[in-house]
Amino acid sequence: MNKVTLYTLSTCPWCRKSKKFFSEHNIQFDYTDYDLADEQAQSEIIQVMDQHKATAFPFAMINGKAVEGYNPERYASLLDLAR
Repeated sequence: MNKVTLYTLSTCPWCRKSKKFFSEHNIQFDYTDYDLADEQAQSEIIQVMDQHKATAFPFAMINGKAVEGYNPERYASLLDLAR
């Protein structure tokens, strides 16, 4: 089973596209809107992003691999959707 965690901004159109991608492909995912999260959650998100040298949203962790920005081709590849 795939493990997908998505960090987004509630006002970001690319973040909404990322959420839509996973929903349309029936991929279960957890997400947190950074700008709506509490201070502790924001700190944890920044830690994860820093570990992967990411500076932009959306930021996804797919099966342990980091993806910065909206990148449906990379999402599909990591989820083995091409088959």
